[in-house]
Amino acid sequence: MGMTKKLKEKWKEALQAVLPILAIVLVLCFSIAPISPSILLCFLLGAALVMVGMMLFTLGAEVAMTPMGQSVGTSMTKSRNLLMIIGTAFLIGFIVTISEPDLQVLAGQVPAVPNMVLILSVALGVGLFLVMALLRMLLGVALPPLLLVFYGIVFVLMIFVPKDFLSVAFDSGGVTTGPMTVPFIMALGVGVSAIRSDRHAADDSFGLVALCSVGPIIAVMILSLIYHPEESVYVPPQIPEIENSRQLWHLFVVELPTYMKEILLSLLPVFLFFMVFQVILLKLSKRKMKRILIGLVYTYAGLVLFLTGANVGFMPAGNYLGQVIAGMKYPGLLIPIAMLMGYFIVKAEPAVYVLNKQVEEITDGAISAAAMGTGLSVGVSVSLGLAMVRVLTGISILWFIVPGYAVALGISFFVPKLYTAIAFDSGGVASGPMTAAFLLPLAQGACMALGGNIVTDAFGVVAMVAMTPLITIQAMGLASRVLSSHRTKVALRLHHHAEDSFEMLDDNAIIEL
Repeated sequence: MGMTKKLKEKWKEALQAVLPILAIVLVLCFSIAPISPSILLCFLLGAALVMVGMMLFTLGAEVAMTPMGQSVGTSMTKSRNLLMIIGTAFLIGFIVTISEPDLQVLAGQVPAVPNMVLILSVALGVGLFLVMALLRMLLGVALPPLLLVFYGIVFVLMIFVPKDFLSVAFDSGGVTTGPMTVPFIMALGVGVSAIRSDRHAADDSFGLVALCSVGPIIAVMILSLIYHPEESVYVPPQIPEIENSRQLWHLFVVELPTYMKEILLSLLPVFLFFMVFQVILLKLSKRKMKRILIGLVYTYAGLVLFLTGANVGFMPAGNYLGQVIAGMKYPGLLIPIAMLMGYFIVKAEPAVYVLNKQVEEITDGAISAAAMGTGLSVGVSVSLGLAMVRVLTGISILWFIVPGYAVALGISFFVPKLYTAIAFDSGGVASGPMTAAFLLPLAQGACMALGGNIVTDAFGVVAMVAMTPLITIQAMGLASRVLSSHRTKVALRLHHHAEDSFEMLDDNAIIEL
């Protein structure tokens, strides 16, 4: 009965996440941006699969991925063996990243580098940076100076990286922290911080995703100095032409085994790693293990349906819609339309749900899931507006990335520590499969219609989406600090006023005597 109730709850959440973007696309299709019935039908069936997939995945993450991460994190730290912590953290980062479905999608879009070389380089980057992130937590090192150092390295590397590869490098940082990585790594952080008893432990439970997003950027930048991305050729997604309903169904069914195999290969290393831990260290009860296994089945089914719907249904629709809107009399309409889509589409990212829920739980509701959701939506909306400005004008991504990160890193020294860690985590989380499967093709389609350079102008959407929440969530933190200091001043003023009143009463009493 408990599972049925939870499924209903998750279905409601999935509907709330996907229906707004569905409504926006339908309004566009029936008004200013007509698309073929084939693409529309693909999109609608894709949306149905995305909603069912999201419902199953979020339940699976809650029942399996989160408890797995927390158990591993707690037992790993309890051992107090530094070598074991470092080795295990590296393995987790490496294995979970290879498992990340978003990374497979991005790797397929970078023909200059063999898929496996790109995936292994990014996994190496995440593994090393997860080790640093855990050591930072255990030693209680502040996050802002560390971020400043690592992003400083990124900015230095920018000078040497080929122009065509910059956007891909920043995009890889965004897609690496997706639906597979986030639940496990965030739970790992909570498990590790539970061992620490000091008052900053909860603050430090965030920030793992933040540092794990930097690793891939540096890894891909170094990779670009070895390979030559000038050789890369962009291949747009195929626009389907369907004659009847059976063909429509066939289009999705043909792709289903591909994603079933992909997600199985993704989940298997994580599962095997956890089972080794269970046998050697954890020794969880049969009941808990049964629950985790059921949760993993939900996670698997959810991710298969989600990715099939997103890639088969959303990708061609996004690309074609971008072409239609950019080909209109006023291509500038791309900016407000993309901003509106960005505001709602981030709510459909599976990993965003995991982050918002964890933030609310760890802060005891001080930072609500609703406030986080609004902060992320505003950030992603702004980033998509800026991404479309790039598509329309061809301005280099550097003009946005460098000032954006400079502002985000600058604010981090004045904002409560917790907000900085959450902000940099949310940047990696906001840019997931929905961004890669709908918004990136939208930018690519628009770029094709305008005759721009797809590699330099359209890529980078994921990077932009990963950057703006760093500023919006920290701005929330800044506002909360200003408000709390204002409240403190008001309370002190009232306190002094009350004291003065009492003194006056005492003086009057003495005079009367």
